[in-house]
Amino acid sequence: MCFCSTPTTISIIGNAGAAGESGVIRIGTTGIHTTTFIAGIRETPTTRGIAAGITTNGQLGVRASPALFKEAIKPMDKASEAILSLKPVTFHYKQALDPSAVQQFGLVVEDVAKVDPDLVACAADGKPFTVRYDEVNTMLLNEFLKEHKRVEEQQGKIEKQQGAIARQQNQIEPLTGGLQKVSAQLELSKSASQTVLNNQ
Repeated sequence: MCFCSTPTTISIIGNAGAAGESGVIRIGTTGIHTTTFIAGIRETPTTRGIAAGITTNGQLGVRASPALFKEAIKPMDKASEAILSLKPVTFHYKQALDPSAVQQFGLVVEDVAKVDPDLVACAADGKPFTVRYDEVNTMLLNEFLKEHKRVEEQQGKIEKQQGAIARQQNQIEPLTGGLQKVSAQLELSKSASQTVLNNQ
């Protein structure tokens, strides 16, 4: 392993570096180094951590969220409906990759690519390699918010209907009382008429 560095500007381990770079750390070389192990991370607890990601050219970093890094911002609207066609699965990785065969939960990248190619990241050969789960999560949030709005609108309609029913009930009760009085008077009239007839 070669290690060389230019003070304060670039650090290189196992990499030839690139001309004109400053403030860059390069570890390993694409095509030569295919696996990376870093100790002291897996069981080290942290708080307020943020998820790191890696670009297709191997740059490590975090997804930028400020508006100043974005353009063409618009509501997701119906774009998130693609996730409704995704088919979550359970599976085990092959023995060579995971000898313990722990059950996994996720998606099959080839299937996701058929639904929405923007939800996958490809390997160097251009073939789908991994699902962009952060995007799936954001789309789920959008679908949840749309459904929540529908539920609130439905609840508003139900409350209006319940109010209308209560008003109708308030109108029906006096009418029912009036009908009962009229019925009672008719019964009295019938009884009186029958008594008169019987007396004749």
